Amino acid sequence: MSTSRSGSGHSCDVVVVGGGVIGLSIAWRAALRGLTVIVLDPAPGSGASHHAAGMLAPVTEVHYGEEDLLRLNLTAAQRYPSFVAELEQATGTPVGYRATGTLAVAFDADDKAALDELHRYQSGLGLRSQPVNARECRQLEPFLATSVRGGLLVEGDHQVDSRRLVAALLLACERAGVEIRRNAARAVHVVGDRVVGIDGISAGHTVLAAGCWSGQLAGLPAHAQPSVRPVKGQIIRLRDDVEHPVLARNVRAFVRGRPIYLVPRADGEIVLGATSEEQGFDTRLTVEGTGDLLADARVLLPRLGEIVLAEMSVGLRPGSPDNAPMIGAGAMAGLVVATGHYRNGILLAPVTADAITQLIVDGTTPDGYERFDPCRFTRATVPV
Repeated sequence: MSTSRSGSGHSCDVVVVGGGVIGLSIAWRAALRGLTVIVLDPAPGSGASHHAAGMLAPVTEVHYGEEDLLRLNLTAAQRYPSFVAELEQATGTPVGYRATGTLAVAFDADDKAALDELHRYQSGLGLRSQPVNARECRQLEPFLATSVRGGLLVEGDHQVDSRRLVAALLLACERAGVEIRRNAARAVHVVGDRVVGIDGISAGHTVLAAGCWSGQLAGLPAHAQPSVRPVKGQIIRLRDDVEHPVLARNVRAFVRGRPIYLVPRADGEIVLGATSEEQGFDTRLTVEGTGDLLADARVLLPRLGEIVLAEMSVGLRPGSPDNAPMIGAGAMAGLVVATGHYRNGILLAPVTADAITQLIVDGTTPDGYERFDPCRFTRATVPV
């Protein structure tokens, strides 16, 4: 543990760069361990966390070849209820956690074949998903299109309201004594082979948790910069009638081969997404991206045509070269990395915060986190 203290206002045990769900979770947990913490972010909660749908979906999000990540996601899902309970108790702020499950559906025969293959893969991994036929799909969600061919019911996939979650984390941090500085981080301070702080703040540990911007800070040598890129996602928010909602649970679908999801909140909001585009730091909405989402959603759920279109936005997810998170010690002493969470930032926030706090306090990370070592890319060798 660092012995620096923040009495001067310019030093602390931990400085966290980034005030999204990952950075704020780390700051809160570290403060609860008695560490002095400063968070740097010009607009906390305005990045990828602000745009996220908040699905906690380790089963329906599973992708081929990501078995290590699946185990971490399942651990995170198990951790979530206690994390939410503690956060809500600390702040008195509900975060919209709902254990409603997910229904994954197929629109046509080709989509059904893809969903059947996904079910076989899930079953081979020991994951629980219940096949349901077309009639059962519409019993679960009566407003689905009659053309839906079948689906998978996953009771273990849940959701949280990401915007309420971040607001609660910000309040929890402030109550725990975290200092929030609303200015952009500029340059890391390096002395010899050690990171000793940032922007005039001396710190025992500097945590990079700024999402896809985590590799943009000046001052770090190239080998210590996290390999993280932005992955653009266009998101639409709809406003439903709370008394007569069109959906009771998360719905994921393949519609003519294109993936789509709808996440209904208890307050009537429905989050519709999401595109996945390798467009750099482009945050422009496009007719194609939003148009495809709306068209596919209306095909899947025709009654959406009667619902209010409330908001359209773009979020930039942080992706690593292998699309798995980077959680652990950086390439220099004093540097800690927590980024690259890609599709799972909201889900992985509690376990990331636990792991990073353990690293700062005890110098170790939990078993299994070797797979997510931030230095794995710089150590990788390419065959000749």
